[in-house]
Amino acid sequence: MAHVLAVSRDATSRDSVMSHTSAAVLWGLPLFRLAPRRVHMTTTNPIRISSAPDVMRHCAVLAEAEVTSRNGIQCTTLERTVFDLARTVSPEAAVSAADAGLRLVAVSGQYQDEAAAARWRDTLREMASAERGSRGIRQARHVIEFADGRAQLPGESVSRLHLARLGFATPRLQVAVADGRGGSYWMDFALDDVHSFGEFDGKGKYLDESLRSGRSIEEVMLAEKVREDWIRGTTQRRFARWGDEHIGSFGALGRRLAAFAIHPSGRA
Repeated sequence: MAHVLAVSRDATSRDSVMSHTSAAVLWGLPLFRLAPRRVHMTTTNPIRISSAPDVMRHCAVLAEAEVTSRNGIQCTTLERTVFDLARTVSPEAAVSAADAGLRLVAVSGQYQDEAAAARWRDTLREMASAERGSRGIRQARHVIEFADGRAQLPGESVSRLHLARLGFATPRLQVAVADGRGGSYWMDFALDDVHSFGEFDGKGKYLDESLRSGRSIEEVMLAEKVREDWIRGTTQRRFARWGDEHIGSFGALGRRLAAFAIHPSGRA
């Protein structure tokens, strides 16, 4: 963000707007395992297309509706930013950004407004149609259809991608399980085709004091054990947890699930 702000302050051309990963920073989108060293800008004026060691300039015609302002800085809209990322970064980073973008416009709590999600997809589909034949457009089309705003963390987004690569059926996300006290436990993934539940366990819930709500690590872990035991006992489903170390590849996640006797349907 500091780099984006510095380049924006020093920019002399009004023809350029922040885009790609730099617009993602302004929108608060995750950059999964990306470490951009250059600020990205898009210009409609090819005469001013030269880049610099710390700035990458792209030449493209942006519609007026594809440009907005964030924190007083001209940048691509949320939809255009997601579309540009979907074409140019890794599938894992692209899906993470798309899920987060969709979450901003269509999700409240654990519920996704499907009408709002459909409008969001339509906007990105129109961009994809207009860019037919461009580099990365096939990946972008897949990301647009694959995105689900109910994924709350990049780790959940990447897990969804790996589950699909492993051959699991599309999981349900943020699934409620009655807790026996009038409330609900929320599960990240319901793998209905193999009668299992799955959770991406970020370390933050244990190590970040702000997420522990004043509880000790031991108290959090005990609560998680009580929760997991209840879910296993009442649903009779298998239950697996995994973390960052298990999503480096779909093979790593597959091995983690196999350790809990969870395999894609039809495989043992």
